[in-house]
Amino acid sequence: MGSESESAQKNARLTIMELANMISVPMSLNAVVRLNVADAIWQGGSNAPLSASEILSSVLPSGGGDAQNLQRILRMLTSYGVFREHINADASERRYSLGEVGKTLVTDKDGLSYGAYVLQHHQDALMKAWPLVHEAVVDSSSEPFVKANGEPAYSYYGKKPEMNGLMLKAMSGVSVPFMKAFLDGYHGFEGVTRLVDVGGSAGDCLRMIMEKHPSITQGINFDLPEVVQKAPNIPGITHVGGDMFKSIPNGDAIFMKWMLTTWMDEECKEIMSSCYGALPQGGKLVACEPVLPIQTDDTQRTRLLLEGDIFVMTIYRAKGKHRTEEEYRQLSRSVGFSSFRAFYVDFFYTVLEFQK
Repeated sequence: MGSESESAQKNARLTIMELANMISVPMSLNAVVRLNVADAIWQGGSNAPLSASEILSSVLPSGGGDAQNLQRILRMLTSYGVFREHINADASERRYSLGEVGKTLVTDKDGLSYGAYVLQHHQDALMKAWPLVHEAVVDSSSEPFVKANGEPAYSYYGKKPEMNGLMLKAMSGVSVPFMKAFLDGYHGFEGVTRLVDVGGSAGDCLRMIMEKHPSITQGINFDLPEVVQKAPNIPGITHVGGDMFKSIPNGDAIFMKWMLTTWMDEECKEIMSSCYGALPQGGKLVACEPVLPIQTDDTQRTRLLLEGDIFVMTIYRAKGKHRTEEEYRQLSRSVGFSSFRAFYVDFFYTVLEFQK
């Protein structure tokens, strides 16, 4: 009995030390993205194992760099599946190829990867907010980002073109894999001819939906006026600027992705009420959001959803949050939607269908 208790105590001490040192993981990930290590190893698909020195000669062609320190980073990230380690017979040399996690950092033909998502999370303005997470408990009238930087994140981004560009690139890198899963797994656009994408940015998601469902002949990309002003011309899509809290263009169906999470309940009701008013009887709102499970467990998906919830609380809105299915059901009923269904077609986002 004593030995079991002693073993549990040792594991607990290891766990708390690991958690305290956990910042080494995202910061090392940030480093390999900045150094473009994934593309250096991938080399168009060969993924041939390279030593730290060989990687350095590729990412720093002018010379220099510390191969030993790079190897230390590669070893640590290998323990998380980012890289695979290959050691020669006498253990005198270590070489690295990409693991499945590392492959998500490889730049595709469209110039996208999850690398921008990594960098977006670790910019200076965001990092300044994290030591203030406790302030979201002490005073939830504003989020830690505001306390650290003096204004809300979105308005801050708007004044920093480089930050805003990185955020848009990060969202694109995450959105494309999700949209492929969404289009393969969700079949709720039958009979829809006019679709409105609320918060559609450049119109990429709307374009993908319309390519999959040619019966949709009218696409309305609805976003802030300053956003749609920069949107490219896309056949079949009209860009419309406005305020979703006031009114939304009419459509047979309304689509939105990651729009409700960063708002408080009352604000979500306002958004959903605008959607309700823009739909005909039988029309539907299709929202793609992170949805929390009822029970807390230690699965990777649950951890990711809960970590994302703290990110929202810290950076975007102290009372914005990831919600459960039941919380979304209650919100939809409060504005008049008659039915609600959830479709789990993706590892992170859940498709929520609200019908009028």
